[in-house]
Order: sequence, then structure tokens, then C-alpha cells
Amino acid sequence: MKFSKKISYKNIACLFSCAIFFILTSCEEDLTKRKGTESKNFPSQIINNATIIQRDSGFVTMKAKAPIIEKYELIDSVYTLARKGINIEFFDKKKPKVPGTIKAKYAKFYDYKKFYEAKGDVRITTNEGQKFAMQSIYWDQRKKTIYTRDTVYVTMEDGSTLVGANGMTAKDDFSEYTFYNNSGDFNSKRISENKK
Repeated sequence: MKFSKKISYKNIACLFSCAIFFILTSCEEDLTKRKGTESKNFPSQIINNATIIQRDSGFVTMKAKAPIIEKYELIDSVYTLARKGINIEFFDKKKPKVPGTIKAKYAKFYDYKKFYEAKGDVRITTNEGQKFAMQSIYWDQRKKTIYTRDTVYVTMEDGSTLVGANGMTAKDDFSEYTFYNNSGDFNSKRISENKK
């Protein structure tokens, strides 16, 4: 009887060690599978105190400064993020010494789509001195269109003001713009009223 007990203990120990082996093996396989499906949405490049200059035929068209810029390139829709704010100066060849500016607390640029968004106390000043304030704005570079559905507050160079309660659509050089459900004290030939 003592002999059979020893055998049964050995068999139990053998079965127990086999079970542990299979559990560990199956865990390793699960981890391998899981690693293949893990998110790749993390920055491939990080630039602190970034300054970016964009040129066209030698002419500086844009200067951008941000505390931190992150580039996400390991995903299908590549984008660049300025999560701590951005300050952009954009230049017109006709007025190279008087840049327009865009400031925002957050910005995201979709590289392939050529689509930009800025959020959080967005402030735009054009080369001609017009000042726009809103909470978010979107720029479709391919269509050369800027738009927002937020309330837009505009101050013209002559001091007149305008409020677009339901947003605006504009050409990206601000040569033309349309305000939706607008009101205010304004005097500008370029504004097309569109009350919707």
C-alpha cells in the first residue's frame, strides 16, 4: 500500500507539472497574439520647443512655434499633434513684412488629407488687420477653405465688429468669407450675408 501511494503522488506531481507547462505555454501564445494587435497610435517623433518653417520657391509662407509637436506615423492616417498649443505666422507675397497669425491651445494636422484643425481660444489675425475669435476652426487645404460652426467674433481694422452666431466659411486667404446668422456693426464689401 505504501508503494501504490508513492506512485499516485508521483503521478499527481507529474500531471500537475504538465498542467503548469500547458498553462504557461498557452499564456505565452496569448501574449504573442495580443502584441500583434496592440495599438500603434503613439508618437514616432517628438520635438520640444519646435519651430517649423515652410517655404515655397524660397519664400517663407509659414512659421509655426509650439512647446511640443508629436508626429504619429505608425498608423494608416498619419497626423501631427500640437497638444500644448501653437502659434503660426503666415505670409503673403504681397505683404511679406506683415504676417497673419493663428493661435490656439490645440492643433492637429492630417498629413495625407491636408486637413488641419485648431481648438481652444482660437485667435486669427489676417495680413489686413482683421481679428477673428472662435473656439475651433478647420482648414481643408486641398479645397482652400476654412470653416467653423462655432460663434465667430470679428473686429475689423476700422473698429467695426461682427458676430456670426452659427459660424462661417472662408477662403483660406480670407479674401472672401460668409457668416451664418450674423449681426453687428460692420462695414466691409467682402462680406456676403447668408442668414440661415
